[in-house]
Amino acid sequence: MTAGFQMELPGDKSLTHRALVLAALASGESTIEHPLTSLDARSMAGCLRRLGISISPLRGGSVRVVGKGLRGLAKPNGSLNCGNSGTAARFLLGVLASFPFPARVTGDASLRRRPMRRVTRPLQQMGASVTEFAGDGLPLEIRGGQLQPIDYVSDTASAQVKSAILFAGLVGGVAVSVTEPVRSRDHTERMLRALGVAVEVRETTVRLTPVDSIPPFTATVPGDPSSAAFLIAAALLVGRREMTLREIAINPTRIGFIEVLRRMGADIEVRETSEFLGEPVGDVIVRGSALSSTEVHADEVPSLIDEIPVLAVVASAASGTTTFHGVAELRVKESDRLTLLAANLDSVGRDCRVAGDVLYVEGQSRPPRGAVQTGFDHRMAMAFAVMSRMPGASLRLSECESPGISYPGFFRDLELVVSGPHG
Repeated sequence: MTAGFQMELPGDKSLTHRALVLAALASGESTIEHPLTSLDARSMAGCLRRLGISISPLRGGSVRVVGKGLRGLAKPNGSLNCGNSGTAARFLLGVLASFPFPARVTGDASLRRRPMRRVTRPLQQMGASVTEFAGDGLPLEIRGGQLQPIDYVSDTASAQVKSAILFAGLVGGVAVSVTEPVRSRDHTERMLRALGVAVEVRETTVRLTPVDSIPPFTATVPGDPSSAAFLIAAALLVGRREMTLREIAINPTRIGFIEVLRRMGADIEVRETSEFLGEPVGDVIVRGSALSSTEVHADEVPSLIDEIPVLAVVASAASGTTTFHGVAELRVKESDRLTLLAANLDSVGRDCRVAGDVLYVEGQSRPPRGAVQTGFDHRMAMAFAVMSRMPGASLRLSECESPGISYPGFFRDLELVVSGPHG
């Protein structure tokens, strides 16, 4: 790889989800450039279409969304199938909390196991009616009501919970606030403010004052930093000299993994270049460097929760023992990521252990070899695909399809990072 090697990544998943929702709630036609076209994004678009929103095919380039205003959604004909997307399910529950019709929300087998009461509980307190069919999971039916204001104190730092409540207040026309134990990703707050909604942030509390409407918009979705994390890890693990990832979302609440890698000795530079609906955008330059262990603290975890699998892979090749504190939330992701991650590291000859909500990973120099069970979890598959490209590695992944959930073209881009561009 030459010093001038550059790449552009697919659009950010979190921002694509929010842009689709806000465009559907806007009064008029919006254009979203460079949206993510993964299975998760298509699930969100499909559900919004069932709610009466006109959305052009999500095939790359740009997508056109004709919004019907804050109160314009229609009763769906059939269930809202969110596929594997917990973001789509939880956002839609918030959006639907004030509409007077029933809507059944479901998903694939993995999503049906993920907890939903953390979202439905505050929505019920606001006035929505929820019928559960499978305990604390999907499917469930929500019927909106006349919502009441809420000052909600969440015991979990979750951008999905926070966003669901903010969307409920926006659509329902009531003031809401959410207080978290530590600050979670703030994409929703930034985007709402950029569209003229009064959103106040003080420490870990976010307060929204409702508005009558939000305007349509045209904006370009930057590259996904969570996807970038896997390519950055690959570049570091194979010792490439320099790589630039262009026009990446660099929101501070999303790039905690970069700070962790820097503490481990990685030479990573971030240069801000532009903005997307209140979100900073920039280039990320990665240079090969020796890595050593670090300690990841619990208050950092919300900003890097999706990157812990690949950070653990990097830690397994660094000198010393890296400790990840406060990672219990990994147990309720697309899989029980904490148990699966530890089992896979052990399977390929890496020393690690889990004690409560703490993960310990000891770095080793010998090549990893063995079988990996992904649990059809895209983050797990991508993390160990990165490990499989290390010099001398020999890994057998149980499947290679799940990365399409969040990162179409992942294996193509991974090979470019490992081998450099051809031609």
